[in-house]
Amino acid sequence: MGLVKILVVGGGGREHAIVRALAREKGSPHEIHAAGGNPGMAASGATLHPDLDPCDPGAVVALAREAAADLVVIGPEAPLVAGVADALQDAKIPVFGPTAAAARLEGSKAFAKEVMAAAGVPTAAARVATTPEQVAAALDEFGAPFVVKDDGLAAGKGVLVTTDREAALAHGAACLAGGGQVVVEDFLDGPEVSLFVICDGQDAVPLQAAQDFKRALDHDEGPNTGGMGAYSPLDWAPADLSAQVVSQVARPVLAEMARRGTPYVGVLYVGLAMTSRGPRVVEFNARFGDPETQVVLPLLATPLSTVLLAAATGTLASLPPLEWHPRYAVNVVLAAEHYPQTPRLGDPLRGVARAATTPGVHVLLAGARVEGEALLSAGGRVLSVVGEGDTLAEARRRAYQAIALVDLPGSHYRSDIAGKAERGEIAC
Repeated sequence: MGLVKILVVGGGGREHAIVRALAREKGSPHEIHAAGGNPGMAASGATLHPDLDPCDPGAVVALAREAAADLVVIGPEAPLVAGVADALQDAKIPVFGPTAAAARLEGSKAFAKEVMAAAGVPTAAARVATTPEQVAAALDEFGAPFVVKDDGLAAGKGVLVTTDREAALAHGAACLAGGGQVVVEDFLDGPEVSLFVICDGQDAVPLQAAQDFKRALDHDEGPNTGGMGAYSPLDWAPADLSAQVVSQVARPVLAEMARRGTPYVGVLYVGLAMTSRGPRVVEFNARFGDPETQVVLPLLATPLSTVLLAAATGTLASLPPLEWHPRYAVNVVLAAEHYPQTPRLGDPLRGVARAATTPGVHVLLAGARVEGEALLSAGGRVLSVVGEGDTLAEARRRAYQAIALVDLPGSHYRSDIAGKAERGEIAC
């Protein structure tokens, strides 16, 4: 493929990973723009448009026209729910990302459950509650461990899994106080897997599976976060997992969404629990997951632009099978002090360049900004350190060797990302 003009919407670690993958493709360099963006994306070759509101459909369309974009890639969930993809479609600009109606698969967990039920997708039993009394009744029906989810978008932090009934009730009440509804689910046992499925409304192509780590602290303790790290591939997962998910989940959901008049184009992020009864869907997201994108995309040998453009233009069926580098990748996220509650911002971030020069390592910025010549923290999840290697152990060692070189006052990261997998302690 020759030069393609691409606009990436968003400015987090996921978007930096997308820009890096696009910029490193062999052949003609692409012209990459970023609506929002971060300093790392600029260093990777993107032209930043920092003052643009990624959730303003009109502004994104205007920028796409100004840049003569051949493709717009929407990274975060908020612009999708705000209808940015709809506006781009109306303007006849190829866009990778679902419409607002299709993005309800992430925007409403109750809607996602409704679609899964209609499509016959294996998932946990659930109840939708609009009052504290209904929450209590659902908790008693399913029993501990209790799973309580805010129905709407919560940046990965609206889910509580606990054996403490009072804590579950309190979380449900807090979600309802915001004017929404709550989904209470039966607990699914087994390790969790993240699988990105690229969709063009009819066809579905899976990427390589990953596993992420949602809790803030080692040993899966502490509050839920947007994600503290990930690794890929998963040697312990069934060899036919991707094929199972495409046939039992993705294709039935695509058919159901098309039947409803809301065809799904973009990434269908399938969060799975590998239960004793087989894979069960935990959740859908309508975009690439963060931090899993940071470990999946570096391993993709097929040019990412080819895959995304095929999805946006409805030509996935013409793509040859995807090719993958036979390597492993481990992402360790550096978080600001007090994340995920109220992270401290504005602290100096040192050692990033040194970490990035570690062999087999690259650094992806997320919550960071430049002030003068200083790099400062600007978000809860500040950056990702990604190590690659011929073995999982090598990738993991490199990631931790490099993140130890980064200095951010009060920051924290998990020390056990991919640890159980390296030791062979995961099975399904």
